[in-house]
Amino acid sequence: QLQLVESGGGLVQPGGSLRLSCAVSGSTLDYYGIGWFRQAPGKEREGVSCINSSGSTTNVVYPVLGRFTISRDVAKNTVYLQMNSLKPEDSAIYYCAAVLPKYSCSDYVPRHYDYWGQGTQVTVSS
Repeated sequence: QLQLVESGGGLVQPGGSLRLSCAVSGSTLDYYGIGWFRQAPGKEREGVSCINSSGSTTNVVYPVLGRFTISRDVAKNTVYLQMNSLKPEDSAIYYCAAVLPKYSCSDYVPRHYDYWGQGTQVTVSS
């Protein structure tokens, strides 16, 4: 059973940075793509960034392009989301999730992702 645990959220001022971590246990990253999603109050869950199972391909969605970067440390079985130049509209609960390689992680279809973390709150406010 795959388990994902997010950490690194918090309160940050506009323009600030945070690095989210997604620690994976129960399997290695080689078997799953990892996506980051976020959900703000009253809004649907949306995909933000993902990295495929081989680590060869990453994707970030347009609203965060140039500000967010996804990476992974295979030795630590952890995926990171570096978030820079944060804006109030980035405030949300951020989730990481695992998807099998038969699906493209950048389709960001929640039902394709089999395992989810519990989420970490990110609040961008002055």
